[in-house]
Amino acid sequence: MKKDLLSIRDLTKDEIVDLINRGLEIKKGGRSTKRPLRGYTMGLIFEKASTRTRISFETAMFRLGGETLFLSAGDTQMSRNEEVKDSARVLSRYLDILVIRTFSQEFIEEMSEWADIPVINALSDLYHPCQILSDLMTVKEKKGTLNGLKVAWVGDGNNVAHSWINASRLLGFDLVMACPADYKPRAEILEGTEDNIRLMDNPIDAVRDADIINTDVWTSMGQDSEREQRVLDFQGFQVNKAVVETAKPDVLVMHCLPAHRGEEITDEVLEGPNSVVFDQAENKMHVHQAILEKFLVTQGTRTK
Repeated sequence: MKKDLLSIRDLTKDEIVDLINRGLEIKKGGRSTKRPLRGYTMGLIFEKASTRTRISFETAMFRLGGETLFLSAGDTQMSRNEEVKDSARVLSRYLDILVIRTFSQEFIEEMSEWADIPVINALSDLYHPCQILSDLMTVKEKKGTLNGLKVAWVGDGNNVAHSWINASRLLGFDLVMACPADYKPRAEILEGTEDNIRLMDNPIDAVRDADIINTDVWTSMGQDSEREQRVLDFQGFQVNKAVVETAKPDVLVMHCLPAHRGEEITDEVLEGPNSVVFDQAENKMHVHQAILEKFLVTQGTRTK
């Protein structure tokens, strides 16, 4: 039976840990001569612009010996109102795995329902599970563990924040989030959260004694018309030197990029000694290799 990755909740705790450890093994091993995905083809369906996600997935597939077809949604018949269920079943006859970066989580879920091949969420407006896996890999790489840590989130309660909530539920680390009043995570995602997940109004309180500080842009793709208002509403939620100094001395500062320097994070912090954002970005490639291996080789979803 095929398995999809639509949100972190599609994985068990053990599966998350295995993917992180495998990503670390792949990174340590460097350029392997093994090509377990030779003869496999990955389809990328992207409605949103991308630098890191597209290149890291394409490079991951190349290093594993497979091929990639990049499908801009506007270049397919889906842009002319072909039924999603028809596209999903046809693409399943051509491809071995689908990686989708889009606005609508519902679109990804409908593709998953009708596709006979694994469907991976490379970003939707609701979740960003692959990003969180690379973030967790970076934490494990730098801290040696995912246990007993305090993770702070400062800024918009967006898709990345939602995925951190799901990861905290599964792995049990403390997650403290500071978001402006009108930009908190969705109520249905927070519903039933355990004591290890807390919301605060003040970033300084949220990051106090934190092991990890996370942030993201104030205005995401598709929200450009809100930019001016958002810049006003997010005043006081910048990750700057004063905020970082409230955390532990060896705190890791993370940002999934692209960054708007001077808004959600200062240049001083992004380029500072606590920043791991470029290791974080590199680790997308390694964890994506682990994901492709798991969903195509380990699970044996298709015989070549």
